Amino acid sequence: MKQFMDEDFLLQTKTAKVLYHDYAAKMPIYDYHCHLPPKQIADDARFENLTQIWLYGDHYKWRAMRTNGVDERYCTGDASDWEKFEKWAQTVPHCLRNPLYHWTHLELKRYFGIEKLLNPNSCKEIYDRCNQMLKNPDFTTRGIMRKMNVKVVCTTDDPIDSLEHHKKIRDDGFEIKVLPTWRPDKGMAAEDIAGLNKWMDKLAHAADIDINNFSSYLAAIKKRHDFFHSAGCRISDHGLETAYAEDYTDNEIKIIFDKIRCGKEIALEEQLKFKSAMMVEFALMDHENGWVQQLHLGALRNNNSRMMRTLGPDTGFDSILDIDIAKPLAKFLDRLDTNNKLPKTILYNLNPRDNELMATMIGNFQDGSVPGKLQFGSGWWFLDQKDGMEKQIEALSNLGLLSRFIGMLTDSRSFLSYPRHEYFRRILSNILGNDVESGLIPNNLTLLGKMVEDICFNNAKNYFAIQLQK
Repeated sequence: MKQFMDEDFLLQTKTAKVLYHDYAAKMPIYDYHCHLPPKQIADDARFENLTQIWLYGDHYKWRAMRTNGVDERYCTGDASDWEKFEKWAQTVPHCLRNPLYHWTHLELKRYFGIEKLLNPNSCKEIYDRCNQMLKNPDFTTRGIMRKMNVKVVCTTDDPIDSLEHHKKIRDDGFEIKVLPTWRPDKGMAAEDIAGLNKWMDKLAHAADIDINNFSSYLAAIKKRHDFFHSAGCRISDHGLETAYAEDYTDNEIKIIFDKIRCGKEIALEEQLKFKSAMMVEFALMDHENGWVQQLHLGALRNNNSRMMRTLGPDTGFDSILDIDIAKPLAKFLDRLDTNNKLPKTILYNLNPRDNELMATMIGNFQDGSVPGKLQFGSGWWFLDQKDGMEKQIEALSNLGLLSRFIGMLTDSRSFLSYPRHEYFRRILSNILGNDVESGLIPNNLTLLGKMVEDICFNNAKNYFAIQLQK
């Protein structure tokens, strides 16, 4: 019987162990998509206790705690940090076979050297020990990133953001690249006229451009896009239910924009046309500046209206959306490719039924300009667990080139999430190791070792082409 989470955790064969320990484990981390707060990195913040670094903002844990019968007071409410941690510790034993159980103990082990299982009996000892270690200078936000061998972090930022924290990080000479990512979802949210106009007003102020027609709107967005570029941004990100690719004319969009700016409600068809036009404009800007666009597709957000009113978005009330993706996505990509304006693109699906869809879609628009110009993104959100990662790897292997894959990311708000890269690397090594020992691929460690190193780090480094500090 294997010991839980020993050094060969998730590695079932001799070859898998060699691939992980000799190749994957040593590679740095290229975290090209996350939601870390840049201010905390700029301030080199320190956390007072384990709850602050581990439970604040973590809707994965909140969902599990609610499911376990924990009152909201201990998730997002006014309970003390110790009370919240105690309730989490009571929940952890009930998380068996949920990825939270693996992540929890992997993070305790990698950051704090704790191998005990977290439960009500051990929680006070673990809490006190971790809190003591968090006082160590190595446990600031920057210290944690150094400890985990991180080379690049790309945060997620609104186009109206001043990027002052990124500037401070850069001016401080911090050796790890911390770069903004352009997330313009609010700039196309035509289903919320009041909210969109409020955002446009803020954009006008940030760009110092009066926004009174569609042309001036695009000018303001382009000015901010160039500002982000000057700050080192090379990636955009879009959180979409599906791709938007309605037919429209320039005149139609001008008229729709005028209605929006006047505060008039617009029909659903007009909303979709506006979203479609904005996605094209965003992509054209990305192509012009040589950026990579990321499309996160298929989330059904804020399902619980009562909790949305109480807590707001991103608090753990989202799920997988069942919606048509293939036709509008193909049409959107083709619209750009027809004019040779399709930027490098990463496609993420949240519904596992769409794995093969995405794996075949990327093959439609590879043009030979760079290896893997279109990428099938790693298992995301509800799919960034063992089963989801394995299925994404299998679909990409069968229908594309796994060797050109740019690998894993954290997609996290927590500085303790970097072991998700280790989790992915162990799963990748195990799949390849099983194939070797089943006679499905050659037992050639030179070939396979390079492939593993490339997927873990090198492919992302080459794909995003961001200059790293030596």
